[in-house]
Amino acid sequence: MAQPVRPAKLRKRHTENFSGYAFIAVALVVYAVFTAYPVVKALIVSFQEYKPLGSTYVGLDNYVATFKSALFWKSIRNTVIYTLLTVPVALFLSFSIAIMILPLRKRVQNIFKGIYYLPVVASGVALSVVWLWIYDPMPTGIFNQFIGWFGIHNQNWLGSSATSMLSLVIMSWLSSHGASIIIYLAALIGIDNSYYEAADLDGASFLQKIWHIVLPFLKPTTLFLLVTAVIGSFQVFQNAYLMTGGGPNHATTMVGLLIFDNAFKYFEFGKASAQSLILALIIALISLFQFKFLGKEIDY
Repeated sequence: MAQPVRPAKLRKRHTENFSGYAFIAVALVVYAVFTAYPVVKALIVSFQEYKPLGSTYVGLDNYVATFKSALFWKSIRNTVIYTLLTVPVALFLSFSIAIMILPLRKRVQNIFKGIYYLPVVASGVALSVVWLWIYDPMPTGIFNQFIGWFGIHNQNWLGSSATSMLSLVIMSWLSSHGASIIIYLAALIGIDNSYYEAADLDGASFLQKIWHIVLPFLKPTTLFLLVTAVIGSFQVFQNAYLMTGGGPNHATTMVGLLIFDNAFKYFEFGKASAQSLILALIIALISLFQFKFLGKEIDY
């Protein structure tokens, strides 16, 4: 027969439970105020023609208008192209740099980690100003000086539909890989040296070690970085807003920038809310696809 819980033990258990809830209360409040409430509010507003002094219920009109909008589908296409061109290259560069840093001494590793991570903490506006100077259409622009050595005429990198998207992609390739490099480096350090020693005894080459030892062990890390990189790429806003404003001819209008323009430029909050929820659904489906088909045979 089970022994009854004594009052003193019961009070102690309640105190412990209260203490646990008290510790997570702040996080729950922050989540409720800054995440849950905005999502619910956006869902409500997406069915309205929003006005500060009285909104009108319009049903699915905002969603219908969004799916009929040629600009929305163009922004989706631009975002997909940007993602396909930036994410694989970013992962490859981060992995390659981490591999090159790994054999260095600890102090030298820390120096390189600090150098590569510095752009991550720098102001995005400041970095954009630097890149605007690099892409300056005048002969003084860094890129125009570079191509001038090969006899190529000056290019209006950000002002031409043919080169504006490529300019944003190159900017992404050459900046802000610090976090991924550090994560990859931490994962590489975690691989036991005994695997490399066994591979040396078998006469394995450097590339064979990478293929048969490093890549399998880094599958969870690569999947994590891939998912987060795709999410960040689909939410890209700052680069397009500061560098091109979505132009020319909407050649660099991403979904995030389109949502911003609808909300704060045209004050169509209902349509912007509908588009943001559609974007969230697209990101969720892509992430689910990645976990389902790329997360196989991964032990976490």
